[in-house]
Amino acid sequence: MNPAGERTGATGSGGRRSRQHTGQFEALGLYLADPRLEASVLAVLDAVEVELRASVASADPFVTEAARHLVEAGGKRFRPLLVALGAQFGDPMAPPVVPAAVVMELTHLATLYHDDVMDEAAVRRGAQSANSRWTNSVAILVGDYLFARAADIAADLGTEAVRLQARTFSRLVHGQIAETVGPRPGEDPVAHYLQVIGGKTGSLIATSARFGGLFGGAAPEHVEALAGYGETIGVAFQLSDDLLDIASESAQSGKTPGTDLREGVPTLPVLYAQAGDDSDAASVRLREILAAGALTDDDLHAEALGLLRESPALKRARETVRSYAEEARAQLAPLPENPARRALESLCDYIADRTS
Repeated sequence: MNPAGERTGATGSGGRRSRQHTGQFEALGLYLADPRLEASVLAVLDAVEVELRASVASADPFVTEAARHLVEAGGKRFRPLLVALGAQFGDPMAPPVVPAAVVMELTHLATLYHDDVMDEAAVRRGAQSANSRWTNSVAILVGDYLFARAADIAADLGTEAVRLQARTFSRLVHGQIAETVGPRPGEDPVAHYLQVIGGKTGSLIATSARFGGLFGGAAPEHVEALAGYGETIGVAFQLSDDLLDIASESAQSGKTPGTDLREGVPTLPVLYAQAGDDSDAASVRLREILAAGALTDDDLHAEALGLLRESPALKRARETVRSYAEEARAQLAPLPENPARRALESLCDYIADRTS
């Protein structure tokens, strides 16, 4: 483990990382009102940054460079953040907390390498994607390497950590397969989509919150509450991103509005529009356009985007996001009232508000 000075984040590179993390809190809509809570969370996240770089090092310089590619590109570190917050319901500075957070972030980063290959992405986190910089084969193998490193660190935490990480990985793979194959004949596309998000996104966020409580020594009922919250808030975040892709300007969403629509990705508002039985001319026209799949024609894309923004489908999708945010808040009921719980509740408020 790193020296105590590296965990405080008060000076030097630790201070820069702490300021970076504070900005990430704001980007997530996380409200850390208590100075002691903020200092504790920052200490964990600063230590995670150091351990992430150390954990992906290899005797082969090329492997080290490729494995550090996304680590150094940054990111919100949402999963380590949930580990740090979950640990607040026990001992937030317990020795296993930082490695548990590293396991979660390495697992997440591994999926990003694989996702970029499947999506043929050219950019990730504002930098050239690994598959674009090197090759698809290198990106896949580096993702495998990061999974292996995560499992190695989990082994030091005990058999329960290994089992939970393996089961989470299994859910991630099942979610990706379900997305790739698509809904089976007769299956509700909306239910299928929610299942995919639960596997690809909710599962890892749930395990992150669980790891925080578990390795911080929280009571079993608190660990279960944290896991339930993590699953639900993870789905809520993804669904809210779906809405932002339709409803926001690029400055808010971080990407060109309607990107998923242009690429034919069936997100929640689109699925609701396709399944709707509204007989008004706008809804009928929207379904006609969406039936084409990917919208490479600029005029059709602009028309569909405008119709979606005014559609009952978008309103219904907003109500769905709000219901998930409220469900996530309800999952926190067994937890004691403290600054960490209020911080987790602030994420629910943020998700409900950002898409309203």
